[in-house]
Amino acid sequence: MRATLRWARADVRAHRGEALFAVLASAGIIASLLLAGALLGYAANPWQRVFNESRGAHVWLHTRGGAEVGALSGLDGVESVSGPYRTAGATAEARGARAALELRAAGSGPPATARPLVFEGSWLGAGGAADEIVLEAALARALWASPGDTLTVTGPGGTALALRVAGVADTAERRYRPGGEPGIGWVPPALLERIAPGARDEAVGLRLADPGDTDFTVQRAVTLLGADRVSQVAKWQQARAEAGGDDRLLGQLFAVFGVGALLAAALAASGAVAARVRAQLRDIAVVKAVGFTPGQVVRAFLVQHLAFALLGVALGTAAIALAGSRIPGRIGEAVSAWQGLPGYAAVMAGVPAGAVLLIAAATALAAWRAGRVPPVPVARAALPTAAPMTALGRRALGLGVPPALVLGWRAAFPRRARTLLPVARLALPLALVTVGLVAWSTLDGFRDRPERVGLPAALTVRAAQPGGPSGAELDRLLASVPQIAAAYPGAELAALVPGQTGTIALRGLGTAAAPFPSAVAEGRLPEGPDEAVAGQGLLDLLGIRVGDWVRMTVDGRPQLLHVVGRSIEPDAAGRVVTTTVDTLRERDGSLRPEFHALVLHADADRREVAERLGAASGGVLEVRETPDPSQGLEPARVVITALIAVLALIGFIELLTLIGTGVRDRGRDLLALKAIGLTPRQIGGVIVTAAAWTALASAAVGTAAGALAGRWLVDAQARSSGIGAGIAQVPPVPVLAAVAAAAVLGAAAAAVVPATRTARRRLADSLGETL
Repeated sequence: MRATLRWARADVRAHRGEALFAVLASAGIIASLLLAGALLGYAANPWQRVFNESRGAHVWLHTRGGAEVGALSGLDGVESVSGPYRTAGATAEARGARAALELRAAGSGPPATARPLVFEGSWLGAGGAADEIVLEAALARALWASPGDTLTVTGPGGTALALRVAGVADTAERRYRPGGEPGIGWVPPALLERIAPGARDEAVGLRLADPGDTDFTVQRAVTLLGADRVSQVAKWQQARAEAGGDDRLLGQLFAVFGVGALLAAALAASGAVAARVRAQLRDIAVVKAVGFTPGQVVRAFLVQHLAFALLGVALGTAAIALAGSRIPGRIGEAVSAWQGLPGYAAVMAGVPAGAVLLIAAATALAAWRAGRVPPVPVARAALPTAAPMTALGRRALGLGVPPALVLGWRAAFPRRARTLLPVARLALPLALVTVGLVAWSTLDGFRDRPERVGLPAALTVRAAQPGGPSGAELDRLLASVPQIAAAYPGAELAALVPGQTGTIALRGLGTAAAPFPSAVAEGRLPEGPDEAVAGQGLLDLLGIRVGDWVRMTVDGRPQLLHVVGRSIEPDAAGRVVTTTVDTLRERDGSLRPEFHALVLHADADRREVAERLGAASGGVLEVRETPDPSQGLEPARVVITALIAVLALIGFIELLTLIGTGVRDRGRDLLALKAIGLTPRQIGGVIVTAAAWTALASAAVGTAAGALAGRWLVDAQARSSGIGAGIAQVPPVPVLAAVAAAAVLGAAAAAVVPATRTARRRLADSLGETL
């Protein structure tokens, strides 16, 4: 063992540059993977991030006037209390949109517990205005409100005030849902008294030392206050469950990314270890000749390269743990937030451990090969290092094609089975980069082409109160707005599935003469009576396919529909069946449209259209924007960018390994080329061209495989979430061509230094290449 350690130490001293490169490469890969994990946690678990940053409350109690909420701070297990805050129900209106909200009296400074995180504008009192409000983010989106806008708030007694929006904040409480949970608006106490005089209801938040004691603490709190004094209890599990659907698709997608990046990193590390073994064949033969056993050689390589891997992994992990949060911009913010998420410790321990295990496996294989090296070195002169010149190559040289291109092709593809291995290893990170670009293009499709993902209607219009315009008057009003391309009447009902074990959404949109343009991924649009399209979630729930008939119950009456197509349905987990309003009227002749879905022209501004409709109707119409699923997916762009950077680093390390191995293996060929008259510039051109040809082949394979795999992966995740396959968007050809060009240019740039160094070598320096 002593001799093994001495040889390993001597080898490190003799190859300091290679040892430093191995350590820094491992550190860079681990640091990049951990940063990608931080960004993934930041983007794919937004509720947990907000909860941790705001020190959210695990329980919110809404009490009636007179409740002694001050005693709650003395309950066992209660770590801190937020509030109490006086509350009142109200209605907010802006740009034709109307929403229910809970007004909450708050001071000039955000509370320490359950602190709203203001990401736009400022908190109350910062601008010096008294009539101002801070809106919860989901409520602000529903009202199209941003800092500086004015909205009308009407209290329970009918008092209406115009308030300026001071800021928009994230909160870990339950989100605003149209027709369901009201949004939250924070106002100064004096302003709350003006809007709702005498309001005595209160809301108080409890942050617990142990979140697992939530139910027990709620029981004790209700007993302490009195059940008649508690009007509502909201627990953190409910808020997390409502927000959990947003990150499912992201979490599954990026988990595959992470595994692929870790595999690519392991392959890059194994390639570097194998390259070092091939570079030291003569040294291994010498130490065997002086008495080293194969076992000693294997142990020496294992000890040496595992030490490199452990040192690099430790450096990369320590750098992220200690200095990751100090990185400026979104990355540092993500690392700081990630350190408080539940999966932080698992990722910080699992990623380095997995990398070390994969590197150890690759090192063991390379060390086993090193142990089989014979004690007498084989003369390389007896082994062909490149393919013979083909007739096509000779003809190309005769036609004046630059020798660097022809000889570079010959060096890059020597017609051996091992040629496929470097191409495949470099193609893996390029394929994963292409998968990331597929995910990016899919996000662009949600934002730029919503009609392809089941969201052709930009706005929904319905009567805000009884006595609104008649159907004919509403049709004339909608026809008077030139930005509206089409208006489709609609109604939505709750239907019981066969067996009455679940509820689905039965939606009527459009008429038989003008059916709604649903995004149909399979089959066709409804054209006749009793025809419908269904989402993937509904097909999976009922176990049916396109072409089947489905029977459901609506208000105690049966409804029989023929499913003629599968539509892309981002709502209700895809458990939606859509037919025409005419078909629903066959079952219930008194059915009237509840709303109109508006499809706008491509250049129309939806906020401008909403304001125009609100003004033209005198405020009796409620105009809502169609929820955009891409809003919750926008943070994914940061994660995709980080993963692409990680994969680019892995690919660059792989390139350096391939170039160094190629130059070393073709040393005798380059010596022969110099002997027959090629200039140093031409020899350098051969090396650069060989690297570029290898990168081009890898790019062609990687982008093609990545485009196919990315499309399948995105569609598979969409299918499992109920949206349905058909949303994946392959990047445009120019983007894929740019990826290939970047790979080729990167390979050429990485080969310049070794090519220049090799071209300057003298003939005497290369005599050792014969062994």
